[in-house]
Amino acid sequence: MSDLFLPILPEGPGESERPDPAKRIEGNPLFTTWNMEERDGLFAGRWRSTPGKWRVSYDEWEYCRILQGHSVLTEEGGAAVDLVAGMSFVIRPGFKGTWEVRDTTVKDYVILT
Repeated sequence: MSDLFLPILPEGPGESERPDPAKRIEGNPLFTTWNMEERDGLFAGRWRSTPGKWRVSYDEWEYCRILQGHSVLTEEGGAAVDLVAGMSFVIRPGFKGTWEVRDTTVKDYVILT
């Protein structure tokens, strides 16, 4: 396979962590990440989270495509947006709010710092 083409196919157990307890609002979600690309400020891969809710604050651009599950993203002072399989969206630097996973959610992501 060419070095110029990289399919996003998670392998192995991934890297697991939980959100910072200071940011956690509900539950004790477990994040699992499979980073496929980490180069020149670009990160791409797959992420999975079990149910829970936590505060988020973005300093980077992130493109996401929800593959499975149901999450709710709410911007401070804004309306809640349901995220379900098939949805794609961009989160811009400066976004602050909450991410709530209602049903275990899997997404592909591309982050640019």
